[in-house]
Amino acid sequence: MITTLIIVVFLLGYIAIAFEHKIKIDKAATALVTGVLCWLFYYFSVTSIATSEIELMRHLGEISAILFFLMGAMTIVEVVDSHDGFNIITDAILTKSKSKLLIIICLITFFLSSILDNLTTAIVMTSLCSKLLHEKQDRLWFVSMVIIAANAGGAWSPLGDVTTTMLWIGGQITALNIIVKTFLPSLIVVLAPLIVLVIKFKGQRIQNTTRNKSKHPIESNIMLFAGIGLLVFVPIFKTITHMPPFMGMLFALSVVWFVSSFIHLSKHPDERYKYSVTSALRRIDTSSILFFLGILLAVSALQSFGILEHLAEFIVKYIKNAYITGTILGLFSAVIDNVPLVAAAQGMFSMELFPPDHVFWEFLALSAGTGGSAIVIGSAAGVAVMGIEKVNFFWYLKNISWLALLGFFAGTIAFILQQWVIG
Repeated sequence: MITTLIIVVFLLGYIAIAFEHKIKIDKAATALVTGVLCWLFYYFSVTSIATSEIELMRHLGEISAILFFLMGAMTIVEVVDSHDGFNIITDAILTKSKSKLLIIICLITFFLSSILDNLTTAIVMTSLCSKLLHEKQDRLWFVSMVIIAANAGGAWSPLGDVTTTMLWIGGQITALNIIVKTFLPSLIVVLAPLIVLVIKFKGQRIQNTTRNKSKHPIESNIMLFAGIGLLVFVPIFKTITHMPPFMGMLFALSVVWFVSSFIHLSKHPDERYKYSVTSALRRIDTSSILFFLGILLAVSALQSFGILEHLAEFIVKYIKNAYITGTILGLFSAVIDNVPLVAAAQGMFSMELFPPDHVFWEFLALSAGTGGSAIVIGSAAGVAVMGIEKVNFFWYLKNISWLALLGFFAGTIAFILQQWVIG
């Protein structure tokens, strides 16, 4: 009975988020109440309050790590933006062709997300799109492709997507092998929808291309290279120290704070405040962070109930083919967070059954990493972009979901054909 109730609450919350503009209730409020109610039912289902609290605090620790990471990345981007740092990049992109600009944006996103991670890359590239495109409709198309490209770029790198990182840390895959086996299929995940949109935008020119020159180019350069350089340093910090990624992001934020303070020491306090991290913290979209919190709380409650594990077990029990299993898990990751799904798969399949670098683990990394693009709130990158650019759930579902699925299935077919050729 309780299990049915939590599923109903989760589905109703999901529907309310989808119909945000119809019911005129902010998605953050809906996500938060859904997350709290799901955990309330969990508390009712467990006899020991202490056990419930331990379980909630365990998940809250994991969720907080993601939220602090997101908040740190968004703040660094805001600081760079306040110094007109991104104008240096936008000034270097001289094309006025929408189709050429889309290709440039997608390729930069694809490769950058393998070095950083898909969440940070999505935030940076969404900010860039807002500088290059003044038409809202154009930005929606471009940032939606940023979501697809960021998720695809993260799938083939051990550092790019959290699920690929989980499989790497768990010993299911090795770094070089996952790059070799999934790079081409991941690239095709981007190229398939990109070709469609390049044809759509063929011949169209960017309007209102007036660029704002930086008033202080030296400061802009310093903050751009400091911000991007420190974001790139985050996965390096994790590799060297073995600390969680959010610690590297907090370190990066603190260094940016020091640099920003140092270069404005001689200015009036009011002028210093305008460029400060304190000011940037006030400008970041807090409602997006709360929305993320609510979604992750709800999903973690489903995980604690064992619903996600039972779902994965059901799939595995009745579907014996590794490719079909991986595809279904990838598609489910568009509705339910891919992290617990991959975690459940890691727990169910032993290393004796599927040894390191087995085709199943490689395919799971690809499908779980790219399947979330099918729905705007199906991935961390999608949630972040949705909050920053106010992407409508149904607009994405109508215009982008089929493109994301086209890329997803093109990538999975490419992986299977590649595996058939090279073995």
